[in-house]
Amino acid sequence: MKILPLILAPDPLLKKISKPVLAVDDELREFMKAMLNTMYSENGIGLASVQVGVLKRVLVMYIDYESDDNDHHHHHGDCSGIHIKNANPQYFVNPEIIEFSSKGSVFNEGCLSFPGARAEVTRPESIKLKYLDFNGEKQVKNFDGISATCIQHEIDHLNGITFVDKISPLKREMILKRMKKIK
Repeated sequence: MKILPLILAPDPLLKKISKPVLAVDDELREFMKAMLNTMYSENGIGLASVQVGVLKRVLVMYIDYESDDNDHHHHHGDCSGIHIKNANPQYFVNPEIIEFSSKGSVFNEGCLSFPGARAEVTRPESIKLKYLDFNGEKQVKNFDGISATCIQHEIDHLNGITFVDKISPLKREMILKRMKKIK
């Protein structure tokens, strides 16, 4: 499974709004698997498609996966060297938050498009989400804690918003200056 190149801030693509997906087909499923593999390779827990250069309303999330780092690694054609022990990723196509809790939650967020940067962001503690799953089936589910935070962070990406847009101007400026040096 291939690993896709990440889009890093301050790339202007991260400010663009992603378009709705018209159909969940095999091509999209392969793309979502590649997104997941990319996320694993960077030790992330969520990834929006815009972060790999595709403006579609798609995100993947896996909060508590474990890499299988045994020394007896086998090499085969379709393998990128990443093996996950407890495979249960989540795929969200056209995700839409239909309810927010009034109670907030603060989390020290990071982002694969901002390597090494972290900041405390306050978001609703729980959400109700409407989306299509990996097979294109309609779903409505409640999420709370880190799952709710991660989904909100990734949906922000689909709307051209990054986590630094949610923090103080001073902290944002410091992070963006560092990102320009990295690039």
